[in-house]
Amino acid sequence: MNADTLLIWAYMATLGLLFIYGLHRVWLLWRFRWGSARASHGPAQPLHELPVVTVQLPVYNERTVAARLVRVCGALDWPRDRFEIQVLDDSNDETRDIVDEEVRQLVAAGIDAKVVRRADRVGYKAGALAHGQRSARGEFIAIFDADFLPQTDFLHQLVPHFVDPRIGMVQARWGHDNRDDNLLTRAESALLDGHFVIEHTVRHDTGVFFNFNGTAGIWRRAAIDEAGGWQHDTLTEDLDLSYRAQLAGWRFIYKPMVVAPAEVPPDIAAFKSQQHRWAKGSVQVCKKLGWRILVAREPLKVKLEAMAHLTGNVGYPTVLLLALLLPLSTTLRADFAPWLSMALFATCSLSVVMFYERSQDAIGRPLGRRLIDSLAAILLGIGMCVSQTRAVFEGVFGRTGAFVRTPKKGDAPRAKRYATALKGLPGVELLFAAWFGWGMWRAVELELWTSLPFQALFFASFAWVGTLTLVDRLRSLSPAPPVAVDSTSGLQAQG
Repeated sequence: MNADTLLIWAYMATLGLLFIYGLHRVWLLWRFRWGSARASHGPAQPLHELPVVTVQLPVYNERTVAARLVRVCGALDWPRDRFEIQVLDDSNDETRDIVDEEVRQLVAAGIDAKVVRRADRVGYKAGALAHGQRSARGEFIAIFDADFLPQTDFLHQLVPHFVDPRIGMVQARWGHDNRDDNLLTRAESALLDGHFVIEHTVRHDTGVFFNFNGTAGIWRRAAIDEAGGWQHDTLTEDLDLSYRAQLAGWRFIYKPMVVAPAEVPPDIAAFKSQQHRWAKGSVQVCKKLGWRILVAREPLKVKLEAMAHLTGNVGYPTVLLLALLLPLSTTLRADFAPWLSMALFATCSLSVVMFYERSQDAIGRPLGRRLIDSLAAILLGIGMCVSQTRAVFEGVFGRTGAFVRTPKKGDAPRAKRYATALKGLPGVELLFAAWFGWGMWRAVELELWTSLPFQALFFASFAWVGTLTLVDRLRSLSPAPPVAVDSTSGLQAQG
């Protein structure tokens, strides 16, 4: 087998793997019924007696958003004798003073609120949640990350669904307060909408496993305990606990019409850091629980969807390999059924386009905006494959690592925001953009017009993400950089 033939087979195998994940998206689209989700949004059966609810607010160096978080959660509508707020504060900066003052005001207003601090940050967020739970009064535990702004009726919307004693967790949908700040935040929001609008809805409606997203949800305390509690041997403790609880027999409910507004990462550095943690953590959960899921006494559809979910980040190194091969494949004259290549590529691409466009349509985005946002989401997803591939390999071969939280912008001026430490060579994606620039030139020279749209898509993706990353790095080197917390033990002001 000569080098050209080997290259073609590698190229086709890569497309074939992406085609399989493309078919999974086609299945999700086929089963997606947003109208049914809206119709089933009616109130749950009322509870005979309202239970005690503990609201846990895990924070770590959140000076830009901590005050509003505590205030908003203090305004949640629930009988005050059955309501408790725990601010799980691991901060080592001025966030401590902010939290103390806000909690003091809640206590003065008659709310059972307290700050819970630890001697160290063992276990990061998972450790803080477990530590707080030991002294929590609630039978049910609601969790909100620092940038979330739940509506006052959030508890009344979700808690009644626990009338069924088999329900272990109820999850709300994330909203995006800063969606329209710029094209990047619009793309990030569209990516998240694909998950929350389509994936979660279909998984819930078809009776397969889905996950608590770390925030904007409520747990039955007994479900946490029976599943083994919060554990910190992965970077996605929420995903880990979700699968363990469902394997233990607990059922989850998703309420997509209950929306908790939050903030998407304001810049590419923060977004890369967040996505790195999520990708690495999901691979770790797959390593930890994959075999247990496969041998569990669950229907085949549950096992297949769980593995599709937990292995989904394999798509990133696959896309990266495709990025290396695609320009080379245009220079080959071997007879390898080019129609098959185009069919596979088109299926992969169109399934992604439809996936994000339908999610945007479901939440009522205007046609022009949803088309632009869907395209931007695809460009961002492709451009992230370099950094995400590193995350996947770290998840497979590396240690657990430090939980690095995502910095929040809030309403603070730039000088008060937290910096994000970028990993790897800043702007390395620009090398891939140059690679596709050469591939496009060769395609024109050889009159291979059908490959041009795909190469242009990859070129634009890498050029955009690479430029944003390089600009972020240069901005961090400016004379007045954002304030960062220096630490040597993973206690970083990053996300």
